[in-house]
Amino acid sequence: MRIFNLFPFLGLFLWACNPAAAPPSAATASPPAATAAAVTSTAPTADSVEARVGAPAPAFTLRDLDGHEVSLAQFRGKRVVLEWFNEGCPFVDKSHTVGSLKTLAAEATAKGVVWLAINSSAEGKQGHGEEANRKGVERYHLAHPVLLDGDGVVGKRYGAKRTPQMFVIDEKGTLVYAGAIDNSPDAEGLSPEGGKLVNYVTEALAALDAGKAVAVPETKPYGCSVKYAK
Repeated sequence: MRIFNLFPFLGLFLWACNPAAAPPSAATASPPAATAAAVTSTAPTADSVEARVGAPAPAFTLRDLDGHEVSLAQFRGKRVVLEWFNEGCPFVDKSHTVGSLKTLAAEATAKGVVWLAINSSAEGKQGHGEEANRKGVERYHLAHPVLLDGDGVVGKRYGAKRTPQMFVIDEKGTLVYAGAIDNSPDAEGLSPEGGKLVNYVTEALAALDAGKAVAVPETKPYGCSVKYAK
């Protein structure tokens, strides 16, 4: 007589009576794979954070006209002014020849402030390249570095839209001012809004000297559009 093995059928019968129990094959099943969301970090890095007044200024490293790398991090502990620059922009020209930027950089650096001009003009656009910027350095007698940001990464990170556009960073690396150089959109200082010329960068640096908060931390910049690739 042929004898059947009833144990497999008995196991299935017991499982059918108790659906909460795992089926006999569950013990050998593979664990589910981790999802991409569970293993991928979306935390921003220091280099990808966008500029915001009151927050740490975004880090960057750019090359000057001699090919030397200049990093914002190397000036930690000092006040830094960033000036978005384009030698071919009429507003830049007026600011540097008769307006608020004519002597300001020299006066600030004499007091220990670090002044960096940044040009985000893309290849083929007004103001791009070493030659154009060297002309600007000579024409405006600049003693501070002009940094090249041809791919526009740093400019877009800071939200730079105009030339000139200014940013002031304190000794702790915090962005304390962003906007126009002054309240005279003619760039010559001859038509100030409200009737009195206010140099916002001078005011911001004076507030830092006095250990006070910057009274006007943000303004709307005026000038030429930054000549990004797109």
